[in-house]
Amino acid sequence: MTTIDERHGDGARDREEPRGEVALGPVEAYGPAVIALEQPTAALPRLTGSKAANLARAARAGLPVLPGFVIPSRAGDDPAALREAWQDLSYGGTRPLVVRSSSPQEDTEESSQAGQFDSVLDVRGWRDFRTAVQTVLDSAHRPDGSTAPMAVLVQPMLTARVGGVVFGADPVEGRADRMLVSAVRGGPDSLVSGAQTGTDHWLSRSGRVRRAEAPEAGSPLTRTELFRLARLARQARQVFGGPQDIEFGFDEDGRLWLFQSRPITAMAARPARGARLLGPGPVAETLPGQLEPLEEDLWVAPMARGLAAALDIAGSAPRRLLRTTPVVTTAGGRAAADLRLLGAIPPRHRWLTLLNPAPGARRLGAAWRVGRLTSALPDLATDLTADVDRHLTQLPPPTALPTPDLTAELRWTRAVLVSLHAQEALSGALLPEQAKARTAASAALTALAAARARGVPDDRVAATDPVVLALTAPSLRGNVRLPGQQGMAAGSGTDGYANADGRTHGNGYGKTDGRTAASPRPHLPPREALRLRIRWVQELQVRLVREAARRLALDVERVGLLRWPELTAGLDGAALPADLHDRVPQAESPPLPDAFRLADGGVVVAERSGRRRGEDGARGVSAGRAIGTVWDGTGTRPPDAVLVVRTLDPALAPLLPRLTGLVAQTGSPLSHLAVLARELGLPAVVGATDAVRRFPPGTRLTVDGTTGGVDTWEGP
Repeated sequence: MTTIDERHGDGARDREEPRGEVALGPVEAYGPAVIALEQPTAALPRLTGSKAANLARAARAGLPVLPGFVIPSRAGDDPAALREAWQDLSYGGTRPLVVRSSSPQEDTEESSQAGQFDSVLDVRGWRDFRTAVQTVLDSAHRPDGSTAPMAVLVQPMLTARVGGVVFGADPVEGRADRMLVSAVRGGPDSLVSGAQTGTDHWLSRSGRVRRAEAPEAGSPLTRTELFRLARLARQARQVFGGPQDIEFGFDEDGRLWLFQSRPITAMAARPARGARLLGPGPVAETLPGQLEPLEEDLWVAPMARGLAAALDIAGSAPRRLLRTTPVVTTAGGRAAADLRLLGAIPPRHRWLTLLNPAPGARRLGAAWRVGRLTSALPDLATDLTADVDRHLTQLPPPTALPTPDLTAELRWTRAVLVSLHAQEALSGALLPEQAKARTAASAALTALAAARARGVPDDRVAATDPVVLALTAPSLRGNVRLPGQQGMAAGSGTDGYANADGRTHGNGYGKTDGRTAASPRPHLPPREALRLRIRWVQELQVRLVREAARRLALDVERVGLLRWPELTAGLDGAALPADLHDRVPQAESPPLPDAFRLADGGVVVAERSGRRRGEDGARGVSAGRAIGTVWDGTGTRPPDAVLVVRTLDPALAPLLPRLTGLVAQTGSPLSHLAVLARELGLPAVVGATDAVRRFPPGTRLTVDGTTGGVDTWEGP
């Protein structure tokens, strides 16, 4: 064990020994080329770097900091002063030292740059000391050719019984009312380098253990030591004015030492209290893919209004709430519904719901409407589908419509979608489901099989048998993806929808000469008939918008970046937005979690289940979600690279800014690379068992840095 001057240990403020001198001699002993940590000038980051300056401030506040000295940035070479300081601190070379980087550009409130520069441990002898100093100075040269200002911090090497990191807040979950401690046996270096996974403890501000994840060998920290760490974190918060990221160690005598303190530079996004619980739920059946802005206005907005109308009629939610809270919204361009409004999750407080007279009174007022509506709904659905069919049949081709009529038709489609969505939702809620009820999808599969048997190409099937549109999702780009032969084998049996000549009875929203043509309809239950009309109206919108794009001299991709008011204003003769050609489609977003809440900036935060880790032990350490291509760090880097490695080697730090995601088989949420990932907003997961073998280079992955989910991605 290394002997340390007693007055610098944990609890030093309770002793009566004077602090005017330190172990390396009087504070003014060495001159400007070497500055003792207890000199006032040591607390100047521009002179001694942020790491040394933070330790100097902590030492002056009475926190347990090891003695040491700093070679300032751009200090003149003074071998005599440096050797004298080394002699005093190393006891003439008998005590090993730690030589560490201390740059003004690291450990700041904006960026920690954790692990970016070198440190050298267990330095013995004058020659090795000079070599270690040069190693640290050389690490200031960056791969891009720039050089960071660099001071060198020198302290005694401490043999720690237990070491680790304590965060004065929980950066992984974004909680300021919790502390996160991760500890390993020995010093903290193996933890922050990612070589060793620590034992994690979540503490309250007072130090009470809220949760712990310890290996089978048990925690290396006692309850008393956890309380002492919580006290140290509170003290550091007072000294520096905010929660700190602290590296610590307990020596063999049980004394606690602070090795490093820096601000927490990145906290995970945390939804506001009471944020809505959202999920793709049933809306993903209609809009499963990622939408452009105009697609959101054409399809999500009418769906939200229609569902709100249905909930209001059924008395399922207060009208005031429905007017202010959209039932359906988007996150990352993907449709999601309010799960509580749709009744997909139970009320938060069941007993309060029973005592509250408002829902009962609201439903009582709606009961008369619903009772009459249930018997009338099939006829209403028949009338609405007939009106839609008649309108589609009489509509000229979009190319023949004058521009004002084109705009009017677009407005009609948005209005009729509201009615279709409202009646479809009410039909599903109020009408009993018939045994072996026919569905639009089964009719579409039969039609598709018959069309293929006749030799109709897939890109023409929708024109000859428009019922097959029930198998597709809308897209302004016109990409109609039909199931392959194997995918439809199970659903393409005979169910009474095909005629003797092999043709399927469709509604007739076909288009061979630019017009729609009527033909017999398959007999479908009201809800399925309404669903099919929703899809037909959406397809009409696609054709109308594509014609509008032609008249506005825009390509399809560009028109999708408009909002609804901008499109109609352009068709009415107004100028298009000046920034339209600077707009770019948003990057591909991963599928939405089953349940999530939105934080500031629209950040998706998955709702955590009772289980904190993934099925294979994977754990999210940097919130965020992404889709990318697996890369192992060698060869050509994909443009959307997800780096999959065994360990979080600090040497990987320069790669992080150009990654889409990071997955490691081992590691800790408090390792240097995890800290950097949070700073960069890079989704990162550690503890993904056998990830290197399971996800070879080239595999498409979705990475969720909140839940720890890592899954292969086949695309929409």
